[in-house]
Amino acid sequence: MTPPHQKHFHTSNPEEATAINRSLPEFAAAQTTDEDEYFANHQPPTYLPEIEEEVRGFVAFHQQTTGKRLALVTSGGTTVPLENNTVRFIDNFSAGTRGATSAEYFLENGYAVIFLHREFSLLPYSRHFSHSTNCFLDYMTERDNKIEIDPKYSAEMLKVYRKYNEAQDSNSLLLIPYTTVNQYLYTLKTISEALKIYQNKAVFYLAAAVSDFFIPQSRMPQHKIQSSATTDGELVIRLAAVPKFLSRLVDNWSLGAMIISFKLETDNNLLIKKAKSALERYHHQLVIGNLLQTRKKEVVFVSPGREEWIRLSDEEIANGKEIESEMIPAVIKHHDDWIQASK
Repeated sequence: MTPPHQKHFHTSNPEEATAINRSLPEFAAAQTTDEDEYFANHQPPTYLPEIEEEVRGFVAFHQQTTGKRLALVTSGGTTVPLENNTVRFIDNFSAGTRGATSAEYFLENGYAVIFLHREFSLLPYSRHFSHSTNCFLDYMTERDNKIEIDPKYSAEMLKVYRKYNEAQDSNSLLLIPYTTVNQYLYTLKTISEALKIYQNKAVFYLAAAVSDFFIPQSRMPQHKIQSSATTDGELVIRLAAVPKFLSRLVDNWSLGAMIISFKLETDNNLLIKKAKSALERYHHQLVIGNLLQTRKKEVVFVSPGREEWIRLSDEEIANGKEIESEMIPAVIKHHDDWIQASK
């Protein structure tokens, strides 16, 4: 079976038609009525049928040809537009580092990866160069009136290039973009339903930073908010809570897949408590907890009845080791156990 050609989608352009206190209780998990109400009142992205075609072709290729396990990795932050023809929006700080890095290690461990990412956030492999402190041209030099890779960078770039080519040649990496929280939710649902045929051989690695609040389409102005619309020099915006769809993903959208969510906190005293609370609420398999301040050097895996810390030493970090190189093999061990238990 020939690998399908991947299309490129742009999600950051608006469509014509259409600091939380973490000590407080979480919003209730979304029920069927919440799901039905959301999708009944919010328009899907116009390109969604093309995304579905791409994903189903990718899944069928690996199911019929390679037999690889499949990881859906979500990455980056979602935006909350303040106008339909968007000029202003609410965003978060996520650059997609964890998701892009983790996707590489899933690929190196034999998985095919659907990478659902914020458009223009970090991507697997290109992340090593596209978001560094150097301009990309700093990696180049001129010789004999031709441009080439500077020799001092060539060995590292060759290593990354070979891994990237291997992923491309084996059709093991599918890039699917989103920008807004609405695009993310619709695309996640579509991909999840396409992955049902993979059952327990699929793993959902939900590392995206999804907005907690949004403006429903029914309340969103069509055009740019004018300064004259302010009251006493203040712009007052009413936000609604984004329904918590993880329970629907577990119960309805996927079928037997292992589901991993992330919990980011800034208070160490809340981290384990919040992770355990998420497991009890959504009944999925694993929560990966991390603190904003130490997320690149330690994480905690919280599964039913178990806590497991993964930490890097200062020396390992200084030598360039990435914590995802330890996280993904640990995730795969959990996936092995899940497949065995599912039988």
